[in-house]
Amino acid sequence: MKHNESPSTPGKFKMEKPPYNRLRLQSSIAKLAFWSLVFLGMMFVFFYRSPSSSNPAPSDRSRRSLTSSYAGPSFEKRVRQSAKPRSKNGMSVLVTGAAGFVGTHVSAALKRRGDGVLGLDNFNSYYDPSLKRARQAMLERSGVYIVEGDINDGALLAKLFDIVPFTHVMHLAAQAGVRFAMKNPNSYVHSNIAGLVSMLEFCKNANPQPALVWASSSSVYGLNTKVPFSERDRTDQPASLYAATKKAGEEIAHTYNHIYGLSLTALRFFTVYGPWGRPDMAYFFFTKDILKGKSIPIFEAPNHGTVARDFTYIEDIVKGCLAALDTAEKSTGSGGKKKGKAQLRVYNLGNTSPVPVGDLVSILEKLLKVKAKRLVMKLPRNGDVPFTHANISLAETELGYKPTTDLRTGLKKFVQCYNLESRVAKSDNRSFFSSEKLQVGKLFVNLSGIGLLFLVYLISYADMVLVLPSSA
Repeated sequence: MKHNESPSTPGKFKMEKPPYNRLRLQSSIAKLAFWSLVFLGMMFVFFYRSPSSSNPAPSDRSRRSLTSSYAGPSFEKRVRQSAKPRSKNGMSVLVTGAAGFVGTHVSAALKRRGDGVLGLDNFNSYYDPSLKRARQAMLERSGVYIVEGDINDGALLAKLFDIVPFTHVMHLAAQAGVRFAMKNPNSYVHSNIAGLVSMLEFCKNANPQPALVWASSSSVYGLNTKVPFSERDRTDQPASLYAATKKAGEEIAHTYNHIYGLSLTALRFFTVYGPWGRPDMAYFFFTKDILKGKSIPIFEAPNHGTVARDFTYIEDIVKGCLAALDTAEKSTGSGGKKKGKAQLRVYNLGNTSPVPVGDLVSILEKLLKVKAKRLVMKLPRNGDVPFTHANISLAETELGYKPTTDLRTGLKKFVQCYNLESRVAKSDNRSFFSSEKLQVGKLFVNLSGIGLLFLVYLISYADMVLVLPSSA
């Protein structure tokens, strides 16, 4: 018997759904799933990798990822090229704190005369890191590569000493500043004591051992009242934690020289100033505040005494640093074992002409052609001392050190550089491609892309809904 193919309800016919509807539904579901994944991926990228002013430039990110592993042929090649001297008798020098004020100038001077220079700096935020990045860029243009890392990072130091047989180490990395020690004392112990020991350990274990020249400070003279300060004077009365860490460094250096035969030279810097200087130094922030019309503090010693500093221009300091490197004898140890008596030296590097801080302000007023708003106040008990004055006779005799730049001449060069940097900074702020505006542009592009993907997502969803079968 044949089945009745007629519909049960007269006048209606039962029709099969076309197969293309099912295919279209499957295609829409697939598209919806695909665009959902893409949308979620873009959201992840936006929220976890969105640009911000604190992110480093692409070149900085690649540099960090490269040095974080301390490996790879590209990294090793850059290190070797930077540290390789151009002349046969040139030195191969590791400069720590190379992006700092003194470190930048010393690195540039060494490279100019044909020595190999490799920099090391952690780019900390004691003051605006952008200034250190600008110094880094300047050095890289002259062929000096700065490895980004900490002097307490044993793995990094081991890698650098393995790649390059340094003949000398210019150890300038340190936590600077007298007053900041009251806020963050641990940073001084970490950098100035532990960091110095870290460098000494790698130098004494190297074969051959490099000679090491490092930055001490005039602050070690502390409460000493005998002037001018001589290397033979007592230094057992530090007035600040910063001074105490530098004094401790000198004692630690003596120990490594005595036990391991390391050739060590400590340089006591006296109030270094000049172009590319530190923003926390008086001459620098005085200039900034005078131009802004802000009051500047002029400290006076007890009983209305004068506060004076032995201001020393950066070029004179650099000459002293290079002379110390050039006259440094070879270490006598090998692989951590002493084979004979080694050189141990301490020198003052100053200008021998203390200038009252009030006179410094008067010079700046004439150079800037702006009257300063002086706010006279008592010298706070925060580690500052009333005066510094260097006796440089030992450095003159043994290093040939002779400062030639007076304060007026040095400040004129600084102000010229400061005005130039200010004009460049203002030009950058007006530019569409300045960092902040560029970040806003990137943010707009990211948001636009996410919006477009969301629109495609909605279209795919609507397409799927349109082809869904209606309920019975």
